[in-house]
Amino acid sequence: MSWLPPLPKSAVDDSGRTWQVRRAWPDRTPGDYKLEVTSTGEPGVRAAHLRSGHFELVPRDDPGLPALVVEARHGEIIAHRPHTRAVVRAEGCYIKIFRPGEATVPAERCSQTEILLGSGPLRAPRVTRSSTDVIVFSPIHGRTLGELGKDHATVSAAAFALLWEHWSLAWTAQVGAFHGPDRLSALAALPVHSPDVEAADLRRWVNRWLRHYGDLPEASSARDALCAWAGYVAEELLGTVPDPLVWAHGDLHDKQIIAIDGASALGLLDFDDTARAEAALDLANLDVHLEFLVRQNRLTPARYRTAHRHVVAAADRLEVSPDRFRAYSDAVWLRLACSPLPGRLSLALAALEERASPPPVRRAEELMT
Repeated sequence: MSWLPPLPKSAVDDSGRTWQVRRAWPDRTPGDYKLEVTSTGEPGVRAAHLRSGHFELVPRDDPGLPALVVEARHGEIIAHRPHTRAVVRAEGCYIKIFRPGEATVPAERCSQTEILLGSGPLRAPRVTRSSTDVIVFSPIHGRTLGELGKDHATVSAAAFALLWEHWSLAWTAQVGAFHGPDRLSALAALPVHSPDVEAADLRRWVNRWLRHYGDLPEASSARDALCAWAGYVAEELLGTVPDPLVWAHGDLHDKQIIAIDGASALGLLDFDDTARAEAALDLANLDVHLEFLVRQNRLTPARYRTAHRHVVAAADRLEVSPDRFRAYSDAVWLRLACSPLPGRLSLALAALEERASPPPVRRAEELMT
């Protein structure tokens, strides 16, 4: 597929400085984007807009995040989605900034997660301060499994395999654990991420893509493929019997898992999306993101196979249905295909085509008749 969403890998501001696009989100107007960008010699990240082809940095005192201007004085901004959310790395803590009023529910999720993890094999950052738009977390000292996967100088293949085996056993123990009254109460308080919720979320992603690119003649083949896959994946998610609901992280990938320095436990980050869901939700998300890295040449095939083997082992121990694992995996690939970042559409659609039998485009034609 030759067509690519018209989002550049870099942009130049009014002063002539070049910024690399790190993350991007389609804005409300077709062809406009919200960006997270970096520049050589500039600490941390900045938020920006690309509107009608014009690149403009968001002011450091983002008007949508009034607490940011104060909290940023404590350290370096390491994540910033314009007018939506930001993270500051400060001395001895991490500070997450939300829109006014939007920190309350995530703070509750953190409290519930602390109860659910208890004294088990997985650790979460402690909340040391919170308000209606700010949550401050204690740090977890260590390196993420994502970082360790790229380190071939100090992390041997055997050590890497041991880390993933440790994670697999810990994850199985945590998700499959018997919960006492306090934990059952905390689990019951979490929202349910059902197959219907997942399917609705995917429809939003695909519809947003269509709003931005659906009328472009050069994007017609991509449009047809995405629409076909939207129907195919919805059928997978809703057409087979779901597995039981368990505790779910909600956004599990290798940058959310930390090998803690000097401890046998592993750390987990970011519980904004924690929920009750099928175990396949987290495991498929983790597995697809690992395969995505190897397809981008950011993880070696050998290390991918190692990590994949232990993800599958966790799925087997948790008795995840292969059909459910496949359905949620296809959902992740479809979501990646809807990204405006260059290269993701073609890569994700290629991965989906390789997985499909019969090809979903033909199945989509059947659905439309």
